[in-house]
Amino acid sequence: MTDKISAYSTAEPVAPIKGSNSNGAVADRAQGEAQAAGLLKSKTGDTVTLTHSARSLQKIEEAVAKAPVVNASKVAALKQAINSGTYQINAGQVAAKLLQFERGLK
Repeated sequence: MTDKISAYSTAEPVAPIKGSNSNGAVADRAQGEAQAAGLLKSKTGDTVTLTHSARSLQKIEEAVAKAPVVNASKVAALKQAINSGTYQINAGQVAAKLLQFERGLK
């Protein structure tokens, strides 16, 4: 199937997937440096320039991807409180959060 706007085939990705050797080519150091600088040149002479905000978003995305999903120190503190019997459940706060969640689903 062909995309009517750009005439690219949707059956194949426009760019190779990172880490794949589908073209048998690996990006060389100069291309990597050009990407870091936000400037890319293709073999046809086309140029792509990334804006400062695009590079900032890329750095933020990388930082978020590296961040742990679970706060290990908070989990350890809760486990210790539960095991020692000092963890107190606030039933009113739990009920309020349940109601808030249910209202958000409507």
